[in-house]
Amino acid sequence: MTLVLGSLLGAGLVLLSAPFLWPSSRSGRRGSRLTDGWRARLAQAGMGGLPLSVFATVSWVLAVAAAALAEAILGVRALTVVAGVLWLILPSLIVLWRARARRRLNRTVWPDVVDHLVSAVRSGLALPDAVSSLAQSGPVLTRVSFAEFERDYRATGNFGYSVDKLKSSLADPFADRLLETLRMAREVGGSDLTVVLRSLSSWLRQDAAVRAEVEAKQSWVVNAARLGVAAPWIVLVLISTRPEAAQAFNTAAGTVVILGGLTVSVLAYRVMLALGRLPEERRWFQ
Repeated sequence: MTLVLGSLLGAGLVLLSAPFLWPSSRSGRRGSRLTDGWRARLAQAGMGGLPLSVFATVSWVLAVAAAALAEAILGVRALTVVAGVLWLILPSLIVLWRARARRRLNRTVWPDVVDHLVSAVRSGLALPDAVSSLAQSGPVLTRVSFAEFERDYRATGNFGYSVDKLKSSLADPFADRLLETLRMAREVGGSDLTVVLRSLSSWLRQDAAVRAEVEAKQSWVVNAARLGVAAPWIVLVLISTRPEAAQAFNTAAGTVVILGGLTVSVLAYRVMLALGRLPEERRWFQ
């Protein structure tokens, strides 16, 4: 009987460790997609040079420090866990917020980029030179990325390779669409390139105007919802500074109340975001 139980235990340990010891190609691709997605988000947030390992380490250090501080000040175990989880995901939320804000700002910039490209192409510049000229004449927000394109193209002379690096640096769906249009015009030619670029510029301006109007109308609802989610937790933290309240929340019932409130708050906030979020352009040409 001991031999059977030992064999079952060994088989169970092998099965549990199998995904880590012998990862399948599908799980490898899933992990690669996950890391590539977070690299793209960091690039969209303006932190493309930050390694993922450093970002993860900073998140865990903040989580441990916040949990230790909450335990030292409040002494409520459930709030210690909540503080650790909150500060673990807070850097990710900041990255997502910065990426969304930069996309919103870039949405007003791309029509000017297209206009500069049209002027450069109509003046007789070749496509690589027209794109490189955006490092000096383009909008300030995109000059660094186009300067990198200029350096890459001068070093390699390969337009496709330089465009791929520029797409990774910009990490923007509108940039992908624009750069793929330029790549196609470079490879197969296109006498109607300026017409296509002007149509793209007009569509981008209309889309930015509609989104700005809708977001302005939604902003007060979103801010009120955020205040409604945060207010009970601020009150809870203030109450927990009293010893008798901390003792009550350290019971099983108090833990259930806190974790239940956390679950309801997260679900309500996610539903609010899902209902009020406008559809975002996807990157089809990564």
